Amino acid sequence: MKKRYSIAIHGGAGTLIKGKMTREKEKAYRDTLQLAMDEGFKILVNNGSAVAAVEQAVVILEDSPLFNAGKGSVFTADGTHEMDAAIMNGNDLKAGAVSLVRGIKNPVSLARTIMEKSPHIFLAAQGAMNFAKLHGFQLENEDYFYDEFRYQQWQKIKDSDHFQLDHSDNKDSKFGTVGAVACDINGHVAAATSTGGMTNKNWGRIGDTPLIGIGNYANNKTCAISCTGSGEFFIRGVVAYDVSCLMEFKKLSLKEAAEEVILHRLLEINGDGGLIAVDRHGNIAMPFNTEGMYRGMRSSNGENMVAIYED
Repeated sequence: MKKRYSIAIHGGAGTLIKGKMTREKEKAYRDTLQLAMDEGFKILVNNGSAVAAVEQAVVILEDSPLFNAGKGSVFTADGTHEMDAAIMNGNDLKAGAVSLVRGIKNPVSLARTIMEKSPHIFLAAQGAMNFAKLHGFQLENEDYFYDEFRYQQWQKIKDSDHFQLDHSDNKDSKFGTVGAVACDINGHVAAATSTGGMTNKNWGRIGDTPLIGIGNYANNKTCAISCTGSGEFFIRGVVAYDVSCLMEFKKLSLKEAAEEVILHRLLEINGDGGLIAVDRHGNIAMPFNTEGMYRGMRSSNGENMVAIYED
């Protein structure tokens, strides 16, 4: 019997209330999510790897100014863009991660190159930039990452001690990390996550996104996970690995483990956000404890959905 294969994506969780967004903007979000999912799914249909599928899906989201990753990354306190990303292969537990890089169009592709061509897993700042140049990554000018809406948002809080998760008007209201998880035809799982971090962030702050086992994790024994939310709390809760651990040692299902972590454990430490997860049977879970989460899923059994709000 042919194995089920599937992909899930997210574009951030938070205070996403129906009616607050114009119809045109909502359509743009939904269309981009569907495109990212479709491009990743095409790879799975053609017997491609889960790793290739999640990278491709995240590249599409990084190339869109709608999401806080790649082109849409928010401004730091210095008026620059610092990006983080991670990718992991559940088949062999190999992983690659990058943090505090500038000018890289697709940080997720740099993370994959680190996974495949470096003896290390996690490279940051200038060292990561040197590695990128060594492997032929072209650097984009700062104006490639410029977005007027993001710039005006930064202007409201620059030169202050305030920082903001993503780029909305309400502080802490939206977390713009993007991510993808997939299970391929061979039952291998993979996860990829990418972010531009916090608006007006300072001191080289790093969130959960590039941290293996926290914002991103994949293991064929259990599942692949990509997180989005208030990074500091996800770090404290070791969220991604916690889901995997509950499945491996407590024998919980994917849905049970994901909901236990997001709807109970994370809330106990006042953390908010969500995650997407897939197991080696192609089952998908997408719990979140906020008003909404940009998300989508597509499976070889015919499932295909994109959603923003809770319903």
